[in-house]
Amino acid sequence: MVQTSDLKASKLFSVQDYVCIVTGGGSGIGLMAAQALAANGAKVYIIGRRLEALEKAARSHEPDQGAIIPLACDVTKKEDLTKLYEEISKKEKYINLLICAAGISGTKVEPNEESASKMKEKLWKEETFEQWNETYNTDVTSVYFTTVAFLPLLQAGSESHGHLSASVIVISSMSGIMRHAQGHFSYNAAKGGTVQLTKLMSAEFQKLKIRVNSIAPGYFPSEMTTQSSGEDQKSELPDETVQAKGHVPAQRAGSDEEMAQAVLFLTKNAYVNGEIIAVDGGVLNVVAGK
Repeated sequence: MVQTSDLKASKLFSVQDYVCIVTGGGSGIGLMAAQALAANGAKVYIIGRRLEALEKAARSHEPDQGAIIPLACDVTKKEDLTKLYEEISKKEKYINLLICAAGISGTKVEPNEESASKMKEKLWKEETFEQWNETYNTDVTSVYFTTVAFLPLLQAGSESHGHLSASVIVISSMSGIMRHAQGHFSYNAAKGGTVQLTKLMSAEFQKLKIRVNSIAPGYFPSEMTTQSSGEDQKSELPDETVQAKGHVPAQRAGSDEEMAQAVLFLTKNAYVNGEIIAVDGGVLNVVAGK
């Protein structure tokens, strides 16, 4: 029988002795997730291309418990993912959580012409197949191959901690759910692919006792939304900037705490699988969705 004391938040959301991997963990939402996990007892490997940025993030946000460990890897390359898997499997018998947060925004071109000829000229000249492929490769394909690479360690995590306890959290975007292109067709189309990929993997990998869910964030401070970060690898997104968009009921960007709450919920609730959780300040109540 469950006692009232068993329902304390500190018990429900503890990730003590969890081993986690966060791609794109050196800044933005990936770093928020890594901090949330480490603060609650997890050992977290943060992955990215820029080792210096990862090391800076790990130094700046050293937790009281748990650990944040930087490892360099280009998740768009199979050979890098193979090396990463081999390195982590030498140190760990299992992982409990993989968060795929690496991503790029691609090119931005506003489709705001009233003439079809002018619209064609603008979109045709300012975007390329190569740019679209790069966005899709980073935002969708790398999520798939990163997840596939770590399936054995994830399955071992469920065997160690309980049926369907191990999981993948894919960071997609509200942009992959809405019909508004926001001036970047390639990014929104790719994030729509990420949303669908989450659903496919959740159905196919549950036989391995691995859950797959997605967080679809709205506007959060990150290098993607602000084009920069400080010495602590953190970014600032002022309220006025968000308010100027005119479609954010919360009237501000999301906070580190709000992203942490979403991450811990999906990490610990083994009864949730295949879900896309929008953490967007109400934007999808204003902007048309799928």
